[in-house]
Amino acid sequence: MTRDCVIVIDDEEHLRITAAQTFDLAGLDCVCFADGETALEQIARSFAGVVVTDIRMPGLDGVTVLHRALEIDPDLPVILVTGHGDVDLAVSCIKDGAYDFIEKPFKPDRLVTCVQRALEKRRLTLENRVLQQEAGTADIINRRLIGRSAVMTRLQDQLRAVAATDVDVLITGATGTGKELVARTLHATSDRAAGPFVHINCAALPDALVESEFFGHEAGAFPGATRARFGKFEHARRGVLCLDEIDSLAPALQAKLLHALQNRVITRLGSNDPIDLDIRVIAISKNNLEDDIAAGTFRKDLYYLLNVMGLHLPDLSQRRDDIPRLFSALVAQAAARYRRAVPDVPGAILQSLAARDWPGNVREMRNVADRFVLGLELGLCQAASGEDVGLASMMAAHEKALIVSVISANQGRLKPTYESLGLSRKSLYEKMQKHGIAREDFADEG
Repeated sequence: MTRDCVIVIDDEEHLRITAAQTFDLAGLDCVCFADGETALEQIARSFAGVVVTDIRMPGLDGVTVLHRALEIDPDLPVILVTGHGDVDLAVSCIKDGAYDFIEKPFKPDRLVTCVQRALEKRRLTLENRVLQQEAGTADIINRRLIGRSAVMTRLQDQLRAVAATDVDVLITGATGTGKELVARTLHATSDRAAGPFVHINCAALPDALVESEFFGHEAGAFPGATRARFGKFEHARRGVLCLDEIDSLAPALQAKLLHALQNRVITRLGSNDPIDLDIRVIAISKNNLEDDIAAGTFRKDLYYLLNVMGLHLPDLSQRRDDIPRLFSALVAQAAARYRRAVPDVPGAILQSLAARDWPGNVREMRNVADRFVLGLELGLCQAASGEDVGLASMMAAHEKALIVSVISANQGRLKPTYESLGLSRKSLYEKMQKHGIAREDFADEG
């Protein structure tokens, strides 16, 4: 349905023709239906138009159409066309949520004016919903994905954009970067938030059980199948199916997965009856699937099917500016879990954490935050007491973190690094040597 569309429902053909001509002269799109059932199939919550329906019709009458339409969207403007004897009924329908009613006979101009007012109300309603959704989405994303670095800001913007669609998504990133958290955030900020989020760790399933776990089975489909069982794909209907570590699937299973996702249809083991799927797929991989394709371990067609939108999660080393804020948030979360008071985190600790290497990324930092709250992170506790921590060491830690961050942002290239830092090439090399920053560590990025 196009924007500013008027749906007209009337069982009399000459009245439908008249209505179509009236709205055409007024510059409004109009679609006419002879019965309410067919018309209701065209209405969704996102429908950017209004409904004009006669009250007296065979089959589904106008009152029933009103109630069914308001079940789809309580804010949808429905205008009733009524005869003289139905005025009391129309007034009662206004109380039930109808936008307005027009009594026969009426002038075409009056109908057009009423519809134009209803269309303006509908436009404002939909715009308000978009603003509310964007505000709520931004709040959830900013609260869950903590960080203001350039790479995190870009990821947050991408997430907001893709949340408003229903496309399949491929999330990649190193171990511990928060890929499942991003998947759950995407689900929570999408139109499918009210539906289920079904997470499958593909690496944890034996090959012999993957097909049954995915698609389900009928009783007697194989030895031990004493009763029918829904698969994960069916459980995810009207929601999100998250396929974690999808790179671990064997090639034969990738082919079956490709068929199911391409057609959005599955068949349980032991059955010939196809089952339609209404799901959104989010795939997760810690590997670069293009490398797996080159190695012959992952199907190229499945990769392109899943990678409609790709989100890559950066390592902590690529967003060191976020570390102080992130660690403070993880400490607060840990304190809530363990029912402890939130301890102060001195700046000296935050500076030393920003200079650390984090091979386990956010997951590793979360463990450190837990131990800090429980008083078990002795190195941090010593730093908090002021031992061996002075201004010089704090400045050195900050300088190292800054240099590493800029080198990472420049993908290992040193020329743009020393230019952006305002250093000479020689000064940058001296500082790298002083802080033990090896150029070889960034060779792959360069």
